[in-house]
Parts: sequence; C-alpha cells; structure tokens
Amino acid sequence: MKRLGLTLVAALCLAASSFAAGNQPTTAKWEGNINVNKLSKYLKLTSAQTEEVANISDYFTEQMGKASNSSKKQDELLKNAVYGNLKLMKKTLSPEQYSKYTTVLNITLQNKGIELK
Repeated sequence: MKRLGLTLVAALCLAASSFAAGNQPTTAKWEGNINVNKLSKYLKLTSAQTEEVANISDYFTEQMGKASNSSKKQDELLKNAVYGNLKLMKKTLSPEQYSKYTTVLNITLQNKGIELK
C-alpha cells in the first residue's frame, strides 16, 4: 500500500509539472551528466545500488542525447527515455529513495527546459 501511495505521488508530481510548464516547446538539449556520487550521498545508496544507479544513469544520458539530437520524434524519444529511467530506478531503489529521485529528476528536467507531453 505504501509503494502504491508513493507511486501515485510521483505520478502526480510528474503530471503537475507537465501541466504547470504550459505549452513551451521542447528545444533544450541534454548536455548533463548525472553526478552519481552526489546522488548516492543524497539517496543514501548501498554499494550495489550505487553501481546499478551508475549504469542506469549512463544509459539515461545516452538515451537523452539521442532524443535531443533527433529532429522528428524528439518528444516521443524524450518521453521513452524519462519513463524508462523511472522504471529502472523503481526496481533498484527503495520507495523512499525513489520518491526523492523522482523529485530530483523532475526539478532537473524543469531546469533544463525539458517538458514531457
């Protein structure tokens, strides 16, 4: 029940941020690398989780790079990259860690000017 509640909160945060962003075009390029060390400290990850999160972050950066360089299906590729990242992180992190991670990801995407429709 707790996991369902956290999932709903994360989905609500993501939906609220999408709604609050309005209809701004997604033209930002993903130029960031995720600092796994800082993320590990913030989320208080175990060593096994840190390794898995590093792999997921590398994959996410690769997918976001492909999406930002695409001219035709950019929105679809961005959406797939973000939701794929969230799905992988959900399997790796505890519900509390996942809740914190979704907040960080949401703020990061907003700061980069990336909107998911």
